[in-house]
Amino acid sequence: MMGVLDAVILGIVEGVTEFLPISSTGHLMLTAHALALPTTEFLKTFEIVIQLGAILAVVVLYWRTLLFSRRVFWRVAAAFVPTALVGLLLYPFIKEVLLGSNLVVLWALALGGLALIVFELWHTEPEEAVVAVEKMTYRQAVTIGLFQSLAVVPGVSRAAATIVGGLVMGLRRQAIVEFSFLLAVPTMLAASGLDLLETGGGFSSGQFGLLGIGFLISFVVALGVVRWLLRFIQSHTFIGFGAYRIALAVLFALFLLK
Repeated sequence: MMGVLDAVILGIVEGVTEFLPISSTGHLMLTAHALALPTTEFLKTFEIVIQLGAILAVVVLYWRTLLFSRRVFWRVAAAFVPTALVGLLLYPFIKEVLLGSNLVVLWALALGGLALIVFELWHTEPEEAVVAVEKMTYRQAVTIGLFQSLAVVPGVSRAAATIVGGLVMGLRRQAIVEFSFLLAVPTMLAASGLDLLETGGGFSSGQFGLLGIGFLISFVVALGVVRWLLRFIQSHTFIGFGAYRIALAVLFALFLLK
């Protein structure tokens, strides 16, 4: 049964991993396994809903852009549509099958890490790359949304999918990372809202308290991670994250096979 310490640990993991290209959902599932937490409906909901805490960090840091830039707002909305459609259509399969499989996570982490390394070695940013979110075309936004929809598979990483999609579509690294932050807001609001409507009625006050703890911890941690990532991308690629994903998958595969 989950306790307060478990909620704190999972909140820290979520805050650190949400915006990095390493899959927050995958890390939460593997951390829950390491903590020997049973795979209950509450745990699955917890792993979805506490991501809102990290997303709140984006709202705090980018609220002016979200509220006052119509060009950014409509591009985020356009990118959200493909993910919303895929999420609604596959929700039962995602919740009942994918979120219960650590094996899916390990494969997705390893293959995604390899893909990230290969992509970074191959990719060259064009001189005419889009330098700001508001200069994106709607075609670019929708395509990035299609890339994000791949992250319904735990372990793929929503951040990695959107960042790679944006780089493929000709955005500068700074622009697509910021767009990835912004696109997380409607995506996780929708995912959390849908899940709470489906399952929240059966939770106790204590379980809602654990959700609140995880939410708060992930928010505080994510504030620092967002600022750090924006500095990091100015002089680094994501190859290190790809190598980390592969190493984590191998280590956990050995651990799970014991």
